[in-house]
Amino acid sequence: MKQQHVDVMILGAGLSGISAACHLAEADPGLSYTILERRDRIGGTWDLFRYPGVRSDSDMYTFGYRFRAWHGTKILADGPGIREYVQETAGEHGVVEHIRFGRRAVRASWSSEDGLWTVEAHDEATGESELHTCRFLVNATGYYDYDEGFRPEFPGEERFTGTVVHPQHWPEDLDYRGKRVVVIGSGATAITLVPAMAEEAAHVTMLQRSPTYIMTLPTHDPVSVVLRKLRVPAKLVYDLGRRRNIALQRGLYAACRKAPRVMRKVLLAGVRAQLGPNIDMRHFTPSYKPWDQRLCVVPSGDLFKTLRSGRASVATDHIETFTEKGIRLKSGEEIEADVIVTATGLRVQLAGGAALEVDGRPIATRDHVIYKGVLLDGIPNLAIILGYTNASWTLKADMAADYVARLLTYMREQGHEQVTAVATESDRAAESAMGDSLNSGYIQRGDAVMPRQGTRAPWKILNNYYRDRRALSRSPIADPALRFGARPGAAPAGGEPRSAQADSTARVA
Repeated sequence: MKQQHVDVMILGAGLSGISAACHLAEADPGLSYTILERRDRIGGTWDLFRYPGVRSDSDMYTFGYRFRAWHGTKILADGPGIREYVQETAGEHGVVEHIRFGRRAVRASWSSEDGLWTVEAHDEATGESELHTCRFLVNATGYYDYDEGFRPEFPGEERFTGTVVHPQHWPEDLDYRGKRVVVIGSGATAITLVPAMAEEAAHVTMLQRSPTYIMTLPTHDPVSVVLRKLRVPAKLVYDLGRRRNIALQRGLYAACRKAPRVMRKVLLAGVRAQLGPNIDMRHFTPSYKPWDQRLCVVPSGDLFKTLRSGRASVATDHIETFTEKGIRLKSGEEIEADVIVTATGLRVQLAGGAALEVDGRPIATRDHVIYKGVLLDGIPNLAIILGYTNASWTLKADMAADYVARLLTYMREQGHEQVTAVATESDRAAESAMGDSLNSGYIQRGDAVMPRQGTRAPWKILNNYYRDRRALSRSPIADPALRFGARPGAAPAGGEPRSAQADSTARVA
């Protein structure tokens, strides 16, 4: 069995993993690191999803990295463009040669005796197993299962004679030209699929149990277009757009939370103005308050244009059963279909499904509270990179990666080899780290595996860019909630007896 050792092991070569590697390389070029990536290419989510029209659901000025400008003017970029951006970032920062593709991490085990993580990986091309040891482990795989999307069992599915697909595993040879399509769902994936498929399908029906708040954005950022015509440097255009859009994102979210009735009227008025008189507003009038679930955005109102054209329609009802020819609703209506797309969401998991252990004991991530949204309490030298649920994922993921790099630099400078976040009982809360303000289905399903957040800083999840920036990027690393120590057998730092340092870390592990 092959065995290798590095200072830092990163799981995942998507947006978060590449960010973590870039920050590490910049902060401490002497650190050795490896990225284990199960897929054969860089990109993570943006390599996995291949369905028609796949795009970001956040603007690219905030979805892009802080340290590398996105030079396009498209507000919502397409999937291939995002994957290319991540690939180019990795290439420019020398990350690609550190990636071991086709490796699925199956187990990560911490040894207090050795002061090391051992990661068991499976080479999916050869079937061989590998062991990798590291001082510090960074989980940058995101929070969902790449093997299986969330897929409810619908009555009568076996009777349907057409094709059923899930967007997470889109068949390359799926031909829907001239066919009747039903897209089950009302989230970001569904509202992307409907206008994209309607260009070639005979008709597309978006079938939803309940409506979602939808807001229209321009296809191209009008301010950036003007600035580029004036030959303003691209980096400055990006920085200005990023600062502006961070403020707009935060302002919109805050307004929705503080004045939900007012913002509900504003959002619905925007939809009504684009739908025209022939489409029933009940299909776009949610029963919940704005931002109780993630707000969906569409470029230049493409969904509404498609609905007005008659090439697509919306049905709001519950499914009674699949039939031979389509779907029968609780109302008795039957929607005929040749292709049914189940845009029903994601399955949530951490570490790409790898089992986590400390000294042979399994780790239940749900039983641990998370420090600054990055470190699990009681578990040495482990970071989890998670993004925002109420803003662009990368905004938070980028800051978390920067924090990990700062933490490791501090540890090197201070002569520390281990760090453990230590929470008290009064710090612990019952809410998931994904937040208690959103009630989306995937957040509720993720409650079973996600770490807990705390009752107060630094354990409370803020979901506020400006406050997180202070906590992660600007505040000192030294903190009473963090316990530092040397690796067993290492020379002690600051003259403290080696046994005392090793014991203090082992106790909280």
